[in-house]
Amino acid sequence: MDYRLTPDDKERVRLLGVVAKRGLKGMPLGDLRRLQSLVEKKDYGHSGKAERSKKRLLAKLNSAIYEAEEGSRWA
Repeated sequence: MDYRLTPDDKERVRLLGVVAKRGLKGMPLGDLRRLQSLVEKKDYGHSGKAERSKKRLLAKLNSAIYEAEEGSRWA
């Protein structure tokens, strides 16, 4: 099995690091959308716990994206 990191993997890890440090509220809308697409593409089927974490993160990302879009709409 090949365990080399792709550029997408590196970007996903970098963005997840930002989320771990600052949370979702401190991220620009473009980064939120990019992280959402990268997490959706990643297959965590080998681990049920990882798959559940992925679903929770995607739910939080969707909420943060919605709030960011609504905030910019009314500003």
